[in-house]
Amino acid sequence: MNSKIRIKLSFMMFLEFFIWGSWFVTLGTFLASNLHASGSETAAVFSTQSWGAIIAPFIIGLIADRYFNAEKILGILHLVGAFLMYQMYISTDVTLFYSYVLGYMILYMPTLALVNSVSFNQMKDPEKEFANIRVWGTIGWIIAGLSISYLFHWDSPEATAQGLLKNTFLLAGIAAFVLGIFSFTLPKTPPKVSDEKIKIGDIIGLDALKLLKDKNFAIFFVSSILICIPLAFYYQNAHPFLTEAGLENPTGKMAIGQISEALFLLLIPVFFTRYGFKKTILIGMLAWAIRYVLFAYGNAQDLSFMLIIGIALHGICYDFFFVSGQIYTNSKAGEKYKSAAQGLITLATYGVGMLVGFKVAGWITDNYKILSGGVDWKMVWIIPAGIALAVFLIFALFFNDKSNSKKEVASI
Repeated sequence: MNSKIRIKLSFMMFLEFFIWGSWFVTLGTFLASNLHASGSETAAVFSTQSWGAIIAPFIIGLIADRYFNAEKILGILHLVGAFLMYQMYISTDVTLFYSYVLGYMILYMPTLALVNSVSFNQMKDPEKEFANIRVWGTIGWIIAGLSISYLFHWDSPEATAQGLLKNTFLLAGIAAFVLGIFSFTLPKTPPKVSDEKIKIGDIIGLDALKLLKDKNFAIFFVSSILICIPLAFYYQNAHPFLTEAGLENPTGKMAIGQISEALFLLLIPVFFTRYGFKKTILIGMLAWAIRYVLFAYGNAQDLSFMLIIGIALHGICYDFFFVSGQIYTNSKAGEKYKSAAQGLITLATYGVGMLVGFKVAGWITDNYKILSGGVDWKMVWIIPAGIALAVFLIFALFFNDKSNSKKEVASI
C-alpha cells in the first residue's frame, strides 16, 4: 500500500469514528436537558443503534456486496446522514428527534462494514496492515470527546443549561458531509460479483446456529446477550450521571475509555497465552461489575478517582469480553461458518442484547427517579453491577471449554 492510499484510508477511519464520538457520548445528557426525555424515551432513542445493527447486514448483503462500489455507497450514506444530523440539530421534540436518529442509525451502521471493505480491498496482508489504519478511528473518537470538553466546552454546566449540547449534532453533520464528499475520492472497491441466489439466512448468519449444539458455545452465546444489558447502562447513562455528579469536562474524561480500549487490545494475546479464553473473558465480565460499583459509590469531589477508574476500565470491559469473544467465535466456527458466526454474534449482541439492555436501562432509570427531579444513581449502577456479576457466575460455573488458547491467539 502506498503512502497516499494509507493517508486516505486513515483519514476515512478518523472521520468515521469522529462522527460517532461527536454526538453519541453526550446523547443521554442532551435528551434529558434539551428535550426533557424520560428514561423510556431515552432508551428508545439509544435502541436505534440496535435496529441499525439488525438492518445493516441486509443493506450490505443485498446491495453493497452485489451492485455498487463500496466507496460510492459510503459517500451517499454519509451525505444523507449529514442531512439527518442537521434535522437532529434543529429538533425540539423527542418524538420527531427519534425518527431522525432512527433513520440515521439505519444508514450509519452499514458504513462500519463499508470502511472495513474499502480498507481490506487495498491490503495485501490485512492481519498486519489493518490495525495501523483502524487505530485512526479510535483517535477520531478521542479527538471528538476532547474537542467537546476542552475546545468548545459544550458539556460544561453553563453550556448544557443553555442548550449548547445540540451543537454536537452540527459538528457530526459537518464531519459526515466532509466524509461523504471525500468518500468519492477513495480507491475503487467494486462489488463482489456473484450469480448465486441470495439467502437471508446467510446474511444474518443463521447457518452458524449449528454451533449452538456445542454446549460451551451456547453458554458463551447466551452470556454475550446477557452482558449487553449492563453495557447498555454505560452507553445510555454514563454521561448524564457524570454530568449530574458535577465531574468537570465529562466528555473529554470519557475519552479515557477509548485510550484504555486501544491499550488493552494489545494485552489480549498476553492474557490468552497465559490464562486462556475462559479466564480472560471472566476478567472482562468482572470488570463490568467493578466499574459500576465504583460509579455507585464514587463522587466528583473527594472520590472522583473512583469515577475515573470506572471510565478507564472500559478497555478491559470491552476488549476482554467482546474482542476475545470474536476471536473465540472465529476459532470455533472454522472456515465454513466463520463469516456466518461473526454475523450471528453481532446480531445477538448489538442487535438483540443491546435492544433488551436499553429497554431495561430506561425502565430502571424511570423507576429510580427522586422527588427533587434527579435520579438515584447509586441504585441505577448497583443493578447492572449485579447483572454483570450474575453473568460472571453463570459463565464461570458452566463454561468448560478446554480448547488450546494458542490456536485462538494465532487468529488475532
